[in-house]
Amino acid sequence: MPKRVTLADIARRTGLSTAAVSMALHNAPDSRIPDATVRRVRHAADELGYVVDVNARSLRTGCTGVMGFISDQVTLTRFASAMLRGILDVAEEHNQTVMIIETDRDPQRYERGVTTLRSRRVDSLIMGLMTSRHITLPLGNWHVPAIVANGTANGISSVLPLEYQAGQDVVHHLVYRGHRRIAMIGHHSTPPAPEVSATIGMRMHGIDDAMSEAGLTFVSRFDGRVWEPELGHRGVDHVLEAKPTAIIAANDRIAFGIYERLRQRGLSIPQDVSVISFDDEELAALMHPGLTTMRLPYFEMGQAAAAQVLGLPAGGMLPTAVTTAEGIGLPLTGVWRESVADLH
Repeated sequence: MPKRVTLADIARRTGLSTAAVSMALHNAPDSRIPDATVRRVRHAADELGYVVDVNARSLRTGCTGVMGFISDQVTLTRFASAMLRGILDVAEEHNQTVMIIETDRDPQRYERGVTTLRSRRVDSLIMGLMTSRHITLPLGNWHVPAIVANGTANGISSVLPLEYQAGQDVVHHLVYRGHRRIAMIGHHSTPPAPEVSATIGMRMHGIDDAMSEAGLTFVSRFDGRVWEPELGHRGVDHVLEAKPTAIIAANDRIAFGIYERLRQRGLSIPQDVSVISFDDEELAALMHPGLTTMRLPYFEMGQAAAAQVLGLPAGGMLPTAVTTAEGIGLPLTGVWRESVADLH
């Protein structure tokens, strides 16, 4: 059996002490080891075939180097993969492994997932939600750095999209392009319960406040809580009676229905009616014309969550991150495609 490569072997290869090698391999804080030396140590470790003895490190440091990630829909949406990529980027940079558990929104599976990660002695926990909402996370007496990405939970810090700002940005964009006759499909007259959505109420508030600040009211509004293409389809027939120049869709799926119904009625986007939305689903870029929308920061939320549980300043990695009452807020990004006409 080949002899296991040790820190002493790497030290001999690099001419450094075993302590310096250990600090270089494990990103020890305040080690002050130059980046060039870290690269040299890691190159030597790769050449020699060094593999970290996780059990030995755990016994020595009390840490496993494993980050737990529980999600409701890891494999079902590209949003989940973006959040996971953000987490993995930070984890890899800091020599962390990520253990992933999917729950499919089943509360019993949340509980089993927490129990599993606790039994594996993970160093930290990230709960990632694809639909922002309030959840109960059954941590019990398990005291571990934890955060909820795209949601909230009692007593646990959160990373959330800045939906109020996004709502304002959508209205500001339409006003800037000369639109005054604005309709909306999918508005909520009253915010949904936090267990349904922790952020959509803020999106609505941002839209309403920006309309008021611009001295505008909706020429027509078609409310609804089931944000699917059918709502957009039905909403078009309602709001067109008021002859809007632009329609705000509460999300992209509603916008897809708006596109279909406008075409059925012989109207062109944006020549006859402009359309703007939220989320930036994959189909948004493939629509004709491309849908102008606000992209949710799933990748950045993953990065910020991983940084937070590792005790790193999220602001250093993400200059747009802001401190909020819940924890960390990240802006949505405007994706300005061809679905909004300039009326000037």
